[in-house]
Amino acid sequence: MLSLDRMKRTPAKEQEVKDRIKNFNEVCLGYSPEEAKVEAERCLQCKNPRCVKNCPVSNNIPAFIKCVKEGDYAKAGEIISKTSTLPAVCGRVCPQELQCEGGCVLGIKGEPMSIGKIERFIADWCRNNDVKFMAKAPTVGKKVAVVGSGPAGLACAGDLAKLGYEVTIFEALHELGGVLAWGIPEFVLPKEVVKYEVENLKELGVKIEKNVLIGRTLTVDDLLEEEGFNAVFLGTGAAVPNFMDIPGESLNGVCSANEFLTKNNLMKNFDDKYDTPLAAGKNIVVVGGGNVAIDAVRAAVRVGAKSHIVYRRTEKEMPARVEEIKFAKAEGIEFHVLTNPVEIIGDENGFVKGVKCIKMELGEPDESGRRRPVEIEGSEFVIESDMVIMAIGTRASSLIPSTTENIEVNRKNCFVVDEETGRTSKPHVYAGGDNVTGPKTVIMAMAAGRRAAKAIDEELKG
Repeated sequence: MLSLDRMKRTPAKEQEVKDRIKNFNEVCLGYSPEEAKVEAERCLQCKNPRCVKNCPVSNNIPAFIKCVKEGDYAKAGEIISKTSTLPAVCGRVCPQELQCEGGCVLGIKGEPMSIGKIERFIADWCRNNDVKFMAKAPTVGKKVAVVGSGPAGLACAGDLAKLGYEVTIFEALHELGGVLAWGIPEFVLPKEVVKYEVENLKELGVKIEKNVLIGRTLTVDDLLEEEGFNAVFLGTGAAVPNFMDIPGESLNGVCSANEFLTKNNLMKNFDDKYDTPLAAGKNIVVVGGGNVAIDAVRAAVRVGAKSHIVYRRTEKEMPARVEEIKFAKAEGIEFHVLTNPVEIIGDENGFVKGVKCIKMELGEPDESGRRRPVEIEGSEFVIESDMVIMAIGTRASSLIPSTTENIEVNRKNCFVVDEETGRTSKPHVYAGGDNVTGPKTVIMAMAAGRRAAKAIDEELKG
């Protein structure tokens, strides 16, 4: 039988609620060395670790936890670096409860190991102590273009640079990091963490081209035929927002979560020193139940709004991370579950003044395996609101497919690839991440980038 001290995980310090709702600083403060060691001592060091099987990149979790227990943080970082490119990011934003921690044996009768927070501790310790594990091979004299600087692109670029390739990242925006930079708020993922990973790539010799929109500034065919690249990796993500197509979506005060988060994260809308044209409402409704919806509604609180989540299923079906939902509730956000908007109501000047919703109940499972929400007749009601943020998913852009010869996509504009290699139907072109699978997790995108890097290396070396 497990002792009581192994049943409960070591809590990490957090900002007080009364303080954090007034700033964009990181909420979870992470482990101290002493706390990390206490948590590491809970690990059973299983001979057949289910946590590793549940990790998309197969991190050697028992090994790095053992190093933390022994106080050898540099060795722990070295172990992680063999399989993970972005441990400081994954330790913060991965849904560990569904992946590594979901497989932890301790979770059967108690609380699973806090694997994500230990991973974050190791990565932060290595960053703060300037401990790096980046070794570059002699140059092989071949060039690879990486389109997009999100987790898939960064992982692919890093692996190829270490193998000796001349890598150039092409980024459409003025900041690198993709969704890590524009989509995830500072209070979840500090931008200094992302910038550190980018600087590491620069030290490996990776070239950066910002404000280059592939499909407009240059095409994929230009990269191969005119710019002399031997291969191209497409890590462009899936950032085109979906809308509900209900009455009132064209009113002033309706926007996508992508727009709202981009203006907060990259254009510092929350900071009075920046003149960003986004008039945040005082009573904001966010539609959706995923991580993007939770990020948007928690950002709304921090710009002074009374904030609501409207989600058509129950809280149990919410795709968002359990920890983020807990944070949102503590911050005073009102949850309207089993509720769906049917109309956005405007005033005489064309601005939002309310959201008409209808109550739902769960019926039979749909193609996703979740029970389909069904409207309850006559249950309509109105939530007063002056701003509505749609966070109901995203899809891949049609820009690159429409400007690239002989590249196959499916009906959702996602690239059709070989699952083992990421190879597309177009010779020398690979793709991975959300532009192949649709919106998934950071670590799954990173894993796709690494698989593609391995395949590109094998192709170009014959």
